[in-house]
Amino acid sequence: KTTGAKPDAQASAGAIKDALRQGTERAVGELGRENGFALHPQYRIPMPEQLVRVDKTLRKLGRSKDVDAFLLSLNRAAEAAAPQAREVFVDTVRGMTINDAVNIVRGGEDAGTRYFRDHTHAELVRRFTPIVRDATDRVGATRNFKQLLVRAGPVARLAGVSDFDLDAYVTARALDALFALIGEEEKRIRRDPVARTTELLKQGFGKN
Repeated sequence: KTTGAKPDAQASAGAIKDALRQGTERAVGELGRENGFALHPQYRIPMPEQLVRVDKTLRKLGRSKDVDAFLLSLNRAAEAAAPQAREVFVDTVRGMTINDAVNIVRGGEDAGTRYFRDHTHAELVRRFTPIVRDATDRVGATRNFKQLLVRAGPVARLAGVSDFDLDAYVTARALDALFALIGEEEKRIRRDPVARTTELLKQGFGKN
């Protein structure tokens, strides 16, 4: 709500909301499409550290295709969950007060992204987890994971990964990637006048 607020405060509030909306659209659009994670040079979900020894052993045994299929299935699961973030982020922006927004504009270059993380992380985990779980089952990640452990034999048992939470791992990596992309967009808008694509952004960040 902007009633009674000073014009500068309204502009600042509108600017950060626009910046976060823009960052959200970029992040969800980039990661939530086909191969958004799998082919991303920076945010592709890698083999979990707990499974690195299993990975190496299987590749030595000529099972590289199995390992690669498993990794692709993890990235497909993250890709399926990513669009859920849009609604959560939009609701968070809608509920942001002018005070919140002004403080973010005056804060560090990633203040908006930190606000997002603080206010959306728990809800995103709640929404992502069942989607990731369904997606890993659907694209075979869970089945592949079990097969990997069977094929790795003693190495898997020694690595202690029998109770590894695959869904939590994919969810955490997917959210880290989304927040990182939103942060990149926020910084770009703050630093580069050309990135301010709306009048509100120009007004709110024009003096920065």
